[in-house]
Amino acid sequence: MKNRKELPSAQRETLISTLRDRFEKNMNRHIGLEWANVEVNLNSTAGEEKLWSLNEMESTGGEPDVLGYDKVMGEYIFYDCSAESPKGRRTICYDGTALESRKEFKPENNAIDMAAAMGIELLTEEQYRELQKFGIFDTKTSSWVITPLKIRERGGAIFCDRRYDHVFTYHNGAESYYAARGFRGSLRV
Repeated sequence: MKNRKELPSAQRETLISTLRDRFEKNMNRHIGLEWANVEVNLNSTAGEEKLWSLNEMESTGGEPDVLGYDKVMGEYIFYDCSAESPKGRRTICYDGTALESRKEFKPENNAIDMAAAMGIELLTEEQYRELQKFGIFDTKTSSWVITPLKIRERGGAIFCDRRYDHVFTYHNGAESYYAARGFRGSLRV
């Protein structure tokens, strides 16, 4: 039997208040959407574990906010909207295979496993570029994004950042890690 991940009532209320305040301060990110509808999804039975995941995003510095709505699925899409790659998710390599390949000076974790443990998905390159339409993100940091299988099979991984008012996609060995590289995630609620 799977253990449900739930937040204590007080922590839940604090998180919802934080999310509401961020939503209201950044209306340009979700034109045409109303907080009351988002909150209905958050307070649904299915929203319990999603709130836990949003709290993980928040506690690692992601500053999650609503950037879209999937009408077909009836889900709001949250992205990490912190100005820089979330501080609590930096200095990590791309995935578990990359982590295992390091013989010395291993980072503490990797992006793919961290995201899975948090119940979120790494952004794709396309989602990362979509995020950049709503603000200026990663001007001093960079973020791992989902890497195409053909690149990953050759030992590489891709990441993005914003420099010179332009979004760039780069490659690196998947086992590399830097203090300024983390990852951004998304969550459907």
